Amino acid sequence: MDAQQVLTAGQQGLTILLMVSAPVLGVILVVGLLVSIFQAATQINEATLSFVPKVVAAVVVLAVAGPWMLTTLVEYIQRTLMALPSAVG
Repeated sequence: MDAQQVLTAGQQGLTILLMVSAPVLGVILVVGLLVSIFQAATQINEATLSFVPKVVAAVVVLAVAGPWMLTTLVEYIQRTLMALPSAVG
């Protein structure tokens, strides 16, 4: 296994990581921003008000996009494991 193969495998891993985590992180970012604007407008300073909507949003996104995320990760792991014998030998 040469350096190019290692860099390609690492790049593919990071790309898959970004693709799978982007929906959850994006929704949590938007929900956090909306809650922060709401808190600033109403001057409510409650910690659970910012925490609970983020958790609910994350659960909803995982329920909707979870199968796609799992399929993407399983396919990546299968490709990686199938390519392992040719990379070592």
